Amino acid sequence: MIEFRIDRHSGVAPYLQIAQQVKQAMRMGMLGPGDQLPTAREVVEATAVNPNTVQKAYRELEHEGLVEGRRGTGTFVTVSLVTDAAKLGAPLRQDLERWMGQAVTDGLVVEEVDAIYTDVRETHYPST
Repeated sequence: MIEFRIDRHSGVAPYLQIAQQVKQAMRMGMLGPGDQLPTAREVVEATAVNPNTVQKAYRELEHEGLVEGRRGTGTFVTVSLVTDAAKLGAPLRQDLERWMGQAVTDGLVVEEVDAIYTDVRETHYPST
């Protein structure tokens, strides 16, 4: 089951955070075709957001063709976003696991790790 976390200080709308977290879970293989998303009530209880916020996130995902709402039964994932490179045990993921472990061993804090990652990512994936 996916656990949503809403960062009220991020500047990102809660509905977008929910949609992004669903997509992330799909990319990591935690959610796949046929899996049911938590009900709006469950998300509201876990995050204290407005039910309309959850519905807006799910509508956004439905609009993108990632999920489908079924009246009276819930919202279900319709596609897979997981790639072989993202799966547990994939070589690239193992390299990142080793790198992250070394960062912890070297005493880097999360902000330093994020800064390094962002800098290297921008080198390879320049923003437009």
